[in-house]
Amino acid sequence: MAPPSYADLGKSSRDLFSKGYNYGFFKLECKTKTSKGVSLTTSGNSNSESGKVNGSLETKYKWEEYGMTFSEKWNTDNILATEITVEDQIAKGLKVSFDTSFAPQTGKRSGKIKTGYKNDYINGGVDVDFEFAGPTVHGALVLGYMGWLAGYQMSFDTSKSKLSRSNFAVGYSAGDFTLHTNVNDGTEFCGSIYQHVNPKLDIGVNLSWTSNSNVTRFGLGGKYILDSDTSVSAKINNSSQLGLGYSQKLRDGVVMTLSTLVEGKNFNAGGHKLGLGLELSA
Repeated sequence: MAPPSYADLGKSSRDLFSKGYNYGFFKLECKTKTSKGVSLTTSGNSNSESGKVNGSLETKYKWEEYGMTFSEKWNTDNILATEITVEDQIAKGLKVSFDTSFAPQTGKRSGKIKTGYKNDYINGGVDVDFEFAGPTVHGALVLGYMGWLAGYQMSFDTSKSKLSRSNFAVGYSAGDFTLHTNVNDGTEFCGSIYQHVNPKLDIGVNLSWTSNSNVTRFGLGGKYILDSDTSVSAKINNSSQLGLGYSQKLRDGVVMTLSTLVEGKNFNAGGHKLGLGLELSA
């Protein structure tokens, strides 16, 4: 089994702190698939504080015979994005994508070529952003052996001829247990632990320290499955922010999510947030 990509290192723990929480927003997402195999995803959200509404429409079609995927997305910021991906055709384990976006109002265009390769011990890739000032090259590589993982991620700005990002990561994964540590640009030190305690309970710990500001952040999160249709989530950090989430499957294809963020330090002053999400799929 191939190691995860660099972006997915520590994902199990991060998901416990992000999935199931949409406080501050009211969100609606609809997913469906046509008889021709075209997937349609429509989503919209409203910010409960500013009242700003955002939405997007995405279509995706997989041409499995040739290992190709076509994706198009439009959002309410009037940005059109198109991505074409070819996988396992040029060589087994090799993935090549062409990603473009266009903003009709401003005329701004951007393009990106993304490549990725993975096998049982390696997961790496190189992306090139084509900017007006000059392309930016992004690279990442993860090596895996016997559960141990080591990765490096970098970005090189050709217009300035210097590294704009340099990150290192080391971790260990044993199926129901994951340990992840990383250093970002030599200034931010992060770590996470994920434990699949039993089929119903997952817990995670996140820790980070920034040398420039000498700020330490610590969080503890968990998810408990009450039954096949219901789950609850909770998380708390060292700023006394308590997040609670409740997910309920109302019927096949309909999932409702309720969440809240409680400011423990300023409980009487307010500032607490609520969120409601509804996911429809067919």
